[in-house]
Amino acid sequence: MVQIKEFRIVMPLSLEEYQVGQRYTNCRMQQQNTTSTEGVEVLENELIEDEVFGKCQYTRKVYRFQSKVPTWLTSFAPADALIMHEEAWNAYPRCKTVMKCPYFTKFSLTLETVHKVDNGQSENVHDLNGEQLAAREVEYIDIALPATDYWSYVIGTNNMDFSKFKSAKTDHGPLLEGWQDRCNPIMTAYKLVTIDAPYWGFGYRLEQALLAGEKSLFIECHRNCFGWIDEWFGMTMQQVCELELQSIKNIVKLSSTEDAEDKET
Repeated sequence: MVQIKEFRIVMPLSLEEYQVGQRYTNCRMQQQNTTSTEGVEVLENELIEDEVFGKCQYTRKVYRFQSKVPTWLTSFAPADALIMHEEAWNAYPRCKTVMKCPYFTKFSLTLETVHKVDNGQSENVHDLNGEQLAAREVEYIDIALPATDYWSYVIGTNNMDFSKFKSAKTDHGPLLEGWQDRCNPIMTAYKLVTIDAPYWGFGYRLEQALLAGEKSLFIECHRNCFGWIDEWFGMTMQQVCELELQSIKNIVKLSSTEDAEDKET
């Protein structure tokens, strides 16, 4: 059964700030969580002219999650069952990501994101039809609240207390109860996840597990984006792009070094 879930993540940032902060955060988190055997492998990262999105940043990646696969899944699938192949088109403020799994060939996950200057109250930014709207579930994510489920443990948790946090460079913060209605600037990332795992007996459970994983990743990424604001604020997009290229080189170098060490032992 196809599941449609829209996560609305309100951020105390302007659209321009978020664009830089999100790219910086993704880059840093990928480098932190990548080894020679797990994490992210970037196969392509280039500026293209796309028929649908126009000028956009296109990336193609492989995600390896062997040690993060839930125990119930390993009872009938190999540890590398959640190796994911991703294609993404970043035409900010609109983005699209498509993920496939070579082991589960019928599986598909599509993430469509619209970034908008509001506090999460727009009802149909993705222009869904009546049938899709009826099937859609909406969940609001408050970045002031850390996640505490299984996936937050696996992905990692930023324990910063945003009720006491204030950015030295921007004066943004703290985030007190009801901050979404008072902050200026304010914007929302509307993330529409459409997932389909048409497998009898475990497909629904797999869909639910991956939706929970996506939610925890959204929380951690956006908490880090705001928590690291004094690191990235003031950077230009050109500087962020250069950082991404350097990160890719560092990951490739790390992989080569660890492979060489394994051969020696």
